Amino acid sequence: MADSVMDIFNSFQDYLNNEQELREKIRNVVKDIEKSARDILIVLQNIHNDSNVEENIIVSQYCAKAREYFEDVRKQYATLAEVVPKDQYYRFHDQWKFVTQRLCFLASLTIYLEKKILVTKETVAEILAIKNNREEGFHLDLEDFLMGLLQLSAELSRFAVNSVTYGDYNRPLEISRFVNELNAGFRLLNLKNDSLRKRYDALKYDVKKVEEIVYDLSIRGLKPSDEPLDADI
Repeated sequence: MADSVMDIFNSFQDYLNNEQELREKIRNVVKDIEKSARDILIVLQNIHNDSNVEENIIVSQYCAKAREYFEDVRKQYATLAEVVPKDQYYRFHDQWKFVTQRLCFLASLTIYLEKKILVTKETVAEILAIKNNREEGFHLDLEDFLMGLLQLSAELSRFAVNSVTYGDYNRPLEISRFVNELNAGFRLLNLKNDSLRKRYDALKYDVKKVEEIVYDLSIRGLKPSDEPLDADI
């Protein structure tokens, strides 16, 4: 009887050891992904510091550099997908959830700077080299993607302020239209997740902040006209 009990508890210890070893492997890969995310963030933060940021060629250089770091991210997620056991994605999801949300934000910011459009979930999954659908295996979770978009709104509201500082009065108008459309999209969702709901509440303040910038430009006579100049003038 005693031997039987010992065997049972030894098997428990083996399970715990294997579990700890697996979590450590995942943690090491996630650390590499986090470093790459920081590198991308550092590059893209230059849009707030460069007085020539209104020149599209400058922004394109930052995006191109960010794309290079995304290549590292793709390899790191491929490694992570190999380490995480099949069908146990959500068991360990908390370990890479937050860095994935940040990378969704960084990918969406890159696409916005390049094309002035809202990135799709499919495109972000492609940028990270992971699956788009849960049924396909290691994938991009929808809530992680949405949290990334909500982080984007805060970054763009900051970008609007800094653009005015550097004399770019057109960009805040572009950002205002974009964040309003983003807000309209989120209003279509019935958000049950507490963290998503709280972050969405912050989006409404981002919208208001950018609208105030546009209003301030308007009353100062600095708002660019949407109408083309008359040829006779």
